[in-house]
Amino acid sequence: MTGSELQDLLDRVRRGELDPATAASRILTALRAAPFEDLGFARVDTHRELRQGFPEVILGIGKTPSQIAAIAREIVAAGQALLVTRADTEAYHAVRARVPDVTYHAAARAITLAQGDVPAGKGTILIACAGTSDLPIAEEAAVTAELMGNRVDRLYDVGVAGLHRLLSEQARLRSARAIVVVAGMEGALPSVVAGLVEVPVIAVPTSVGYGASFGGVAALLGMLNSCANGVSVVNIDNGFGGACVASVINHL
Repeated sequence: MTGSELQDLLDRVRRGELDPATAASRILTALRAAPFEDLGFARVDTHRELRQGFPEVILGIGKTPSQIAAIAREIVAAGQALLVTRADTEAYHAVRARVPDVTYHAAARAITLAQGDVPAGKGTILIACAGTSDLPIAEEAAVTAELMGNRVDRLYDVGVAGLHRLLSEQARLRSARAIVVVAGMEGALPSVVAGLVEVPVIAVPTSVGYGASFGGVAALLGMLNSCANGVSVVNIDNGFGGACVASVINHL
């Protein structure tokens, strides 16, 4: 039973179209059902939306296109929104063969289908990124946040090497309810942004940088050692994770 189906059941009880005992029996039957679909190679968690407010998300790395497509079909058949991260065009075509209405976001490397009852966030999530090389991770965060029911504002190419670009957009920064800041190199941008606003800042280090960046470790350590208040940090290149945290904040 999806969240929207449960809400419909409760609405029918409220309107007097269904007696409470029958509704309770149907809910118990649904809860007793297996909370996952066993595909042999994967167990699709179709109850995650009920527990966490958003369906299971498919990580495309390490899966074959046919495996991704099979999992996607189960999620969509359950009436839930679909998000596949780190997906290439081959995976997209495999998913589209089974779920024709999906959309491929090339910059984000994500496959999506919006459906079901996804609650709207209360404000705007701003996604800021330092440079154009950080765009794939920033777009992963933006697409994720949008699918989770949030209004998203994109503020790109505002790294600290040209600080005036960021300072000219302070009104947009201050109007956000949560900010995801994506940066590689030395990872300084989240500290600067957090020093200008009173809302939570979720820092996403990227693997962008030269040799001493160590594949994003330098940015990660810089963000973990931020001197600004209100900065939390997710793992390297984890735009999806940054968006999830911002979405939780925006739905509070």
